[in-house]
Amino acid sequence: RRIRHRLPDRAPTVVHDLGCGSGSMGRWLAPLLPGPQHWVLHDRDADLLDLAVTDPPPAAADGAAITISTQPGDLTRLRPGDLAGASLLTASALLDMMTAAEVEGLVRCCVEVLCPTLLTLSVTGRVVLTPADPLDRALAAAFNDHQRRATVRGPLLGPDAVGRAAEEFRLLGAHVTTRPSPWRLDARNGALTAAWLAGWVEAACEQRPELEPAAAAYRERRAEQLADARLAVTVDHLDLLAQPAGALR
Repeated sequence: RRIRHRLPDRAPTVVHDLGCGSGSMGRWLAPLLPGPQHWVLHDRDADLLDLAVTDPPPAAADGAAITISTQPGDLTRLRPGDLAGASLLTASALLDMMTAAEVEGLVRCCVEVLCPTLLTLSVTGRVVLTPADPLDRALAAAFNDHQRRATVRGPLLGPDAVGRAAEEFRLLGAHVTTRPSPWRLDARNGALTAAWLAGWVEAACEQRPELEPAAAAYRERRAEQLADARLAVTVDHLDLLAQPAGALR
């Protein structure tokens, strides 16, 4: 509702999807917005852009047509001119893979475009597994350290990213709203739960290899619990909506 209120009356609505991946954001959000839309998909991975083009968003909320185009490139080099004419900027699961300098640059670029920015599914670092296991806490801490790991671009923000982005938006005069958007995984989506668990444990052990001997038995315990429909996982995320108040000074 907040996004609809801020979208311009002119048509079509132009949405830039930053780091679009396979295009899942468009497939979710486009049917929730009315009127004709044009989605510009940004990603540096040409294969993912091709995948997104083959599975485009369906019709808008009122049945209006949706068109798409692609814009390959590195988001860390994004400039306001690359987003000219945008009605809405979106990204999903992007912030936590960026450095502080990259988040600051992205926020400034978004604010200069003077349109709403919706950044979804940023991890917070909080994971709850039921039933609890003695190894949960160590794996969670190691995973969060992995999310904050050093790279050639600098240390990643990981779970700190959404808070940093909100702070930067506010410093530049934008109105910021955040809302929880947890993943709730269990046997009803067993393949996804198993894939998430495997990646979570793998990243934790990559960060702290000394966890691997205990992690082997942990994987077996959790696999049995999932097969018996006894495992439930909540992975906390935050969604952020920033609405610039006016021109950037």
